[in-house]
Amino acid sequence: MAFTLASHILLVPFGVALPAITLLMHHRGLRRNDPVALLLARRWSAVMAVQFAIGIVTGTVLSFEFGLLWPGLMGRWGDVFGIGFGVEAWAFFVEAILLAIYLYGWRRLKPWTHFWLAVPLPLAALMGAFGIVAANAWMNTPRGFTLDASGKPVDVDVRRAIFTPMFGPEYWHFVVGVVLTAGYVVAGVYATGWLRGRRDRYHRLGFTVPFTVAAVLTPVQFVLGDAIARSVFHEQPVKFAAMEMVWKTDTHVPEYIFGRLRSDGSVSGGLKIPQLDSVLAGFSPDTRVTGLTSVPASDRPTVVQATIAHWAFDIMVIVGSLLLLLALWYGWCRLRHRDLPRSPWFFRCAALAGAACLLTVECGWITTEVGRQPWIVYGTMRVSEAVTGTREASLWAMLGIVVAVYAVVLGAFLTVLLKMSARWRKADEDAAAGAAAENPETGTPYGPRPLPSGAGRDGGEP
Repeated sequence: MAFTLASHILLVPFGVALPAITLLMHHRGLRRNDPVALLLARRWSAVMAVQFAIGIVTGTVLSFEFGLLWPGLMGRWGDVFGIGFGVEAWAFFVEAILLAIYLYGWRRLKPWTHFWLAVPLPLAALMGAFGIVAANAWMNTPRGFTLDASGKPVDVDVRRAIFTPMFGPEYWHFVVGVVLTAGYVVAGVYATGWLRGRRDRYHRLGFTVPFTVAAVLTPVQFVLGDAIARSVFHEQPVKFAAMEMVWKTDTHVPEYIFGRLRSDGSVSGGLKIPQLDSVLAGFSPDTRVTGLTSVPASDRPTVVQATIAHWAFDIMVIVGSLLLLLALWYGWCRLRHRDLPRSPWFFRCAALAGAACLLTVECGWITTEVGRQPWIVYGTMRVSEAVTGTREASLWAMLGIVVAVYAVVLGAFLTVLLKMSARWRKADEDAAAGAAAENPETGTPYGPRPLPSGAGRDGGEP
């Protein structure tokens, strides 16, 4: 399950946010009658289609794993938090239909009709994220039910089960995070081209629009990240103690940057900043921070799990801080000089920003799931009570099959993207050289496809 989730979550930013960034470019192209912007939007829509197909495979595997690997969880609690998965499934089908219309409509619909029909596409993607985050937020702060004498949930309140205390902080942190991740990844592709000497308007526009979106959202995400950490402090104090490696409940608690928690509660290595953890948690050194020893050892993460959660959290914070500096650098140059930064170091950093964001996506998931241990439903059901009783040998065989399938799928995904990129680059080079381009995307993407030379009335379309 960990391998499947870690693989699938790398596709999520593009499934949720790439439609919005593509439509932003599409709108720019229509409003300014800009064929370069329209060409970028059409090519990005092709990437969306490939990514969506890969997401179907990885998402389907996940849906089977919930039932096969966690029968205790789904059997007992499915009626309470399963509504989130239902919303996600409904949104997925709507998104598939809208994506098909968008791809089909490039040469068959009027320009603005085509655009407005695609506007619900990012909304459907956000609705899918709504369902998944609602389910995860419920697992972190379970609400909306009562337990009968046998311990089974009854009297389910769907509204309270969806809108739990952690839902708002998780959802907005997630949405902004995936949008800026997609923005930095897409911009990084064109930053790499910029470093290789491709300084045409195509690469400039392909970099500027997604990077501007990501740069604007970076400080917003910084604030949202602080807010969700504060929500964990109030709603899941033991999880917060694991994230910050706090052993004993106390005030004036120091902050550790990295380091390793030992079994006696001491921290080896890392950078210690006195009192900072209390200040960050409650804006005062006198803030009382709950420690791991406030609950029995069986009800809290192990020292290894706490260290893992702490490192993942620190990586998120450090990468976020560096991205904030990069966004400020970009904003200063845009406001001061009305131009892109000229330093190649800026574009080197921009090219790496996308990979750094994907790393923070992984770290966010690790912090959320590892920090909650040993609970799968926080404070209510342990992982050991939810997991399947399937033999170990069978699980290892299943993992091997999943890894092999995912390796093939990932290889096919990268191969298709590289071939598409090479074909587009050749078409652009031919157009720049004045050669007769065979690519139907030359000029504006709208309008009927021309018949090949020499074709008769029944020759069909190329």
